[in-house]
Amino acid sequence: MFGSLLKGLQTTWRYMFRQPVTVQYPDVKRPVRERFKGRHELKRFANGMERCIGCSLCAAACPADAILVVPAANDPQDPVSPGERYAATYEINMLRCIFCGYCEDACPTNAIVLEHQYELSFYDRRSSIYTKDMLLVPQDKGHGEVPPILEQLGRQPSPPARIDL
Repeated sequence: MFGSLLKGLQTTWRYMFRQPVTVQYPDVKRPVRERFKGRHELKRFANGMERCIGCSLCAAACPADAILVVPAANDPQDPVSPGERYAATYEINMLRCIFCGYCEDACPTNAIVLEHQYELSFYDRRSSIYTKDMLLVPQDKGHGEVPPILEQLGRQPSPPARIDL
């Protein structure tokens, strides 16, 4: 018993003077990998129109059935998106989402993108449902920014992320 105690103290003494590997999380955020799939965002075109045309292909591709898209007809005088339809309701249940990226792959206009934000927390189930207002980026941005990790590495995104229809 005394030998195992000395062995444990020896391990403690060996690591006592090493630099700690703890990351001070709120102050220092670890960079994520290039292909990390985090929080969803609905992108816009450079002119401010929504990319989502309400086709529901993302909802059909989702294996967890976490996406709800309700399309509506686009008003020709004041169009929301360039197509004949737009997504009147777009919701993602983040408790069901498995962050597989199938919705991103299925989208023909690259409207839904899984970004590199990983800070997701909820206190109740109702706040885990992200609505269109929460997902849609502001009009002045959201049409092809380079993710922060790629800026740090000096690389461009893969071709599907650069498509600007």
